[in-house]
Amino acid sequence: MAAKEKELRINEAIRTKEVRLLDENGEQLGVFSIAEALEKSKEAGLDLIEVAPHAVPPVCRILDFGKFRFDQEKKLKETRKKQKLIKVKEVRMQPLIETHDLQFKTKHVKEFLDEGNKVKVTIRFKGRQLAHTEFGKDVLLKMLDLLNGEYIMDKPPMMEGRFMSMTLNPKGKK
Repeated sequence: MAAKEKELRINEAIRTKEVRLLDENGEQLGVFSIAEALEKSKEAGLDLIEVAPHAVPPVCRILDFGKFRFDQEKKLKETRKKQKLIKVKEVRMQPLIETHDLQFKTKHVKEFLDEGNKVKVTIRFKGRQLAHTEFGKDVLLKMLDLLNGEYIMDKPPMMEGRFMSMTLNPKGKK
């Protein structure tokens, strides 16, 4: 916000010859010289604020600067509130996992998806297990069956070195 505030020029800091002038309601008054625009803002008892400095001619508005700055900060806070950070949770397994352990891990994956997080499911192969990567793929497919379609597959099961992984997104928005 501080960088944007430095860009804003008000009253005598505006250095152009002509400006397109808007009143406090946002209605266009026309193109005026800077002296006439400053005079109109002083008559209204408000500030002349340059809102679009890169337009030709630059757009200025007659407003109370304190109120304008307050509204800008309020809009910025609202946009920050609406942003949601998406976290990627990771669940790791072995290719020769027991059914109870698989169900337990699936329960965790389901909880992460319900919270609205992305989930990366990874299977780590050790030694000779690399010769039988189909076991890992079977485990991942069993997990997908246990999830009952409550996900969107972002990335299907793929080998990445010693790891086979897939990425799941939550299905709906909570």
